[in-house]
Amino acid sequence: MKSYGSAGALARPLHGILLAFPIALFTIALFTDIAYLQTAEMQWSNFSAWLITGALVFGGVAGVFSIVDLVFALRRGGSRRVIVHVVALALAWVLGLVNAFKHSQDAWSSVGGFGLTLSILCTLLVLVAGWTAYSAGEAAR
Repeated sequence: MKSYGSAGALARPLHGILLAFPIALFTIALFTDIAYLQTAEMQWSNFSAWLITGALVFGGVAGVFSIVDLVFALRRGGSRRVIVHVVALALAWVLGLVNAFKHSQDAWSSVGGFGLTLSILCTLLVLVAGWTAYSAGEAAR
C-alpha cells in the first residue's frame, strides 16, 4: 500500500493510532465478558458495555480512514489487502453495535452465550483488520 501524497504522511500514522483503540477495547471487552461469566459480578458486564462503546467510536473514525484508503487503492488498481481490511473492520463495527445492544440487556442475558460469541467475533475481526492494515504498511516500505 503506497502513501497517497502529503496527506498520507499524516493519515497513515493517525489511522494506525485510531485502529489500535478498537483492537485493544474489543479484546479487553472479551476478557471482561469472560470475567462476568466466571463471577456473575454485574460490574464486569458494565465494563464490557463501555469498552464496546469506545471501540465503536474509535472503530468508526478508523473506518473513515480505511474507506479513504480503499478509494485510493481502487484508483491505483485495487488491493485485496485493503478490501479485506475494510470488510473486516466494517463487520466488526456492525457486530459490535449488535453486541452493544446485547450488553444493554439485564443481568445474565447480556453476556451469556450470544453476547460472548459476538465479543469473540468482534475481537477476531478487528485483529484481522489490524493485521492487514499494519502488515500492508510494512510492505510499502
